[in-house]
Amino acid sequence: MTRGLHPCRRYPVLMFVAFFTAAPAKRRLRGSVAYRNRCITGIAGRRGQGLVEFSVVTLMTVLMLLFVVEMGRILLVYTTVANAARAGVRYAIVHGSTRATGTTVYSASGPGNNPAQVVTAVTNFASAGPLNMSLLTGNITVTYPNASNAPGQPVKIIVVYPYDPLTNYFSKTLRLGSVAQGIIVY
Repeated sequence: MTRGLHPCRRYPVLMFVAFFTAAPAKRRLRGSVAYRNRCITGIAGRRGQGLVEFSVVTLMTVLMLLFVVEMGRILLVYTTVANAARAGVRYAIVHGSTRATGTTVYSASGPGNNPAQVVTAVTNFASAGPLNMSLLTGNITVTYPNASNAPGQPVKIIVVYPYDPLTNYFSKTLRLGSVAQGIIVY
């Protein structure tokens, strides 16, 4: 029933506000066609507002979603790098000088820097995660601070990964790293 009425007639508050905010000369035009057209134009001029608000909110939602995905991926990559360093330390502390020397998986690792067996253990563990293995190669450092792999001696592993983002928002200068240390047991 109110559908066919003029917007200012449908909402008496609009008519009241329009009457008292208009200049005295315009108050005389209150019942005229010019007044009704002005009222209709004021409402019709806001028709694109919903489209603009939708586009702004959609853009912000998509950006927030990308940010959440990227932060989750950074956390996943960092966790993989840290766990790979820990796996390398676990391998090094149980493959000390009491093991036979050689290049097999069961041989002793060290005492030189960056023994191949420990580096392989780190890369094998890291390959299970979402890492680009070509970026990890050369960023694994295994050191024996006392230059010995005898039981009771320390071993230190540093793994650094230059993060490669899904989007171009983050630069490639973000380097995720982890340091793991342990005492050789066997």
